[in-house]
Amino acid sequence: MVEQRVRAVVEVLAAKAPAGWSQAVLHCRADRGGMSLAGGYLRADGSPGVSLPRFHPELRALTAALSEDRGREALSLELRTRPSGEYRLVVCEDAVHRVTGSGSGFRVVLDPAARLSRPGARQEAGTAGPAGDPELAVARFRAYMERRAAVLGHPEKLPPPASAAAIDEAERRLGRRLPEDLRALYALADGDRTGPRPGYLFQGSTWLPLEHLVTASTAYGAAEQPWAGWGLEWDAVILDADPAETVRRCGGHPGWLRFASGEDGNYLAVDMAPARHGRPGQIIRTGRDHDGGPVHVADSVTSLLGRYLELLDQGAYEKGEGHLRVREPGRARGHREIIGSVPEQVPEALQAVHINDADGPVDLRPLTAARGLRSIHLNRSSTADLTPLRELPVESLRVTLDGGSGLAPLAGHPHLASLGLVTAGPVDLTPLRTVPRLHGLDLSEAGAPDPAVLSELHGLRYLSLTRSQWDTLLDAGGVPPGLAAARVTDTGSTLDEALAWSARLGLDTAHAFRLTGSVETGGG
Repeated sequence: MVEQRVRAVVEVLAAKAPAGWSQAVLHCRADRGGMSLAGGYLRADGSPGVSLPRFHPELRALTAALSEDRGREALSLELRTRPSGEYRLVVCEDAVHRVTGSGSGFRVVLDPAARLSRPGARQEAGTAGPAGDPELAVARFRAYMERRAAVLGHPEKLPPPASAAAIDEAERRLGRRLPEDLRALYALADGDRTGPRPGYLFQGSTWLPLEHLVTASTAYGAAEQPWAGWGLEWDAVILDADPAETVRRCGGHPGWLRFASGEDGNYLAVDMAPARHGRPGQIIRTGRDHDGGPVHVADSVTSLLGRYLELLDQGAYEKGEGHLRVREPGRARGHREIIGSVPEQVPEALQAVHINDADGPVDLRPLTAARGLRSIHLNRSSTADLTPLRELPVESLRVTLDGGSGLAPLAGHPHLASLGLVTAGPVDLTPLRTVPRLHGLDLSEAGAPDPAVLSELHGLRYLSLTRSQWDTLLDAGGVPPGLAAARVTDTGSTLDEALAWSARLGLDTAHAFRLTGSVETGGG
């Protein structure tokens, strides 16, 4: 069956090939969630190739046959075919796969269970008491509903109250008690949906009934940010909320109880596990669009309702047929800028900066005005002096280093977690030995790394190198002992070559599957 499905794919590739093609290269990853496709046609004359056509039915049939045959749900495959009809298929577990989207080469996952800890897990817990007041919250909610009725010209119907027993049962399932002001609101109404259309009482978000609150707060991705894979996570940064140190810097937390939904994967939640300057019961935005960090909204449901009353008085609302939404300016989860050079006046709230195509070497000193700067990426821009970074809590650094004191200013840096380095020649990596939180390193555009130094980076979990750099490292036995994932960046590598490299890193590749054959295509 597998051979039959491969032949069908080869026939489609040949039938849709451009003139003058010499080879078609197809890379695919497939699992229960779907499949991704990369590759293209190469031309005999060396001119730019052509992307592959869409032929999902044949490819789905092939991946389904392979999954059944190999007993694996997640697969990585490479198919190479020529105009003559000759083809070669290589299939392995998804632990080895072609890098798509950005970058190049192959990535191998050596420890699929490995995850990077979130900064929020290390943050000091808040000790302040709750800011909410259940009696005031009830009074403000009733006033809010009256003002809405006056604007709409009719009162909005709400569901019956949630019983005390239902609230207790919801809290038992959550493993946490709701803040008293939100608890009091559920004693007035169990959410805002009474028919097919919810009320959207909370700034365009629908107030969830208790049952849905429990489901949303315990669903996949609520208690812990879903893992996006080593391609995105090795240098990901979660920014701080505003005010700083109020909300834990993580993408999800079991203490974030989602009580209102934007019906787009985003939620309002009461935060029952605040950071040191926060308060239990504070309101945050979290969910699909907040992997980069939650947004602090208010210190309590009580305060949020007070703000809604102010907005109605100011006329800051949108009125439609049968609905009303208060309108408040959005608040960013962390100030970011993408600029051409460092400005003379750097915003104090800046947390992430990308400097693109700067004219001449970049002077990083002005960035010290941003005391909470956590991410600096210099794209097609260089600097000669990293000394200003000593004063900043930078966690992710991508930089082209041109001379100067090299990496010496990073010695002992307490925050640096990931480093992408570009250099014209060799660079001394010795200072990295004393960087305690360094877990990600990309040296694929730097000079040959010293195996002796890399072998001592016991906290390193991700490493990206060229094939020649890997060969040097492997030959010298200098692979960092704690690697969970690695990448080889060479564009021209084949899956067979990637499997050989992965085996040297310790991955069991004995179960890889290979199939060669030929199909009559009429291509010559």
